[in-house]
Amino acid sequence: MDVQALAFDTGGTVLDWHGGIGKVFAMAGQVHGVERDWHAVTNDYRRAAMKAIAGQRQPAFNMDDVHRTELDGVLAQHGLGMFTAQDREQIHHAWYGLDAWPDFADALGRLKRKFPVVSFTMLPLAMVVAVSRRNGFDWDAVISCEMIGAYKPQPQAYEQAAKWIGLAPSQILMVACHNFDLNAARASGYHTAFVRRPQEWGPAGPPDPLPHADCTIVVDDFPSLAQYLGA
Repeated sequence: MDVQALAFDTGGTVLDWHGGIGKVFAMAGQVHGVERDWHAVTNDYRRAAMKAIAGQRQPAFNMDDVHRTELDGVLAQHGLGMFTAQDREQIHHAWYGLDAWPDFADALGRLKRKFPVVSFTMLPLAMVVAVSRRNGFDWDAVISCEMIGAYKPQPQAYEQAAKWIGLAPSQILMVACHNFDLNAARASGYHTAFVRRPQEWGPAGPPDPLPHADCTIVVDDFPSLAQYLGA
């Protein structure tokens, strides 16, 4: 395996979106004196956003826009029409303040000493800049699908990312906790590493917890990935 750079999915693999967004939903509910299964609300929100953006080609919107428009639908679905415009703005803005999984930052530093490390994500550039500064990430580059105009799992996204990194796909290791991302990367010639994130979707667990058999590397956490790669 001739790996010369690492590309990281960011939204769920690196960031705890469920914990961060679920907390803001619950805070808004407390203000209005309502109770819901906030885990379910948060996951429905994420599913709607992913459905709206995944596979898009040259859309007139980005994932930040999707997070705002899909929020209204999920609030209506769960009978939360009492949430005000201010509540909705706070929930929407919470994406910019997400925390990373606690095992990532140190492993990123270790890996960066050996490889170029790139955030390759469906999140918009402005959001990745914000969360990276918040969490102290020092990426070598950020490649957002909004910059390419093709969203994962479109092959064009992986092909263009490899061109911008300046390597053959076979020299890049795509790191993610989602099979849909890794399967598409592998079909485009990348090596793939599945890092388990059992809490990504909260207590319900991830929808695809079992790595595809063709993954190059399967690990339980980021320090194990760094160790495997000799970093």
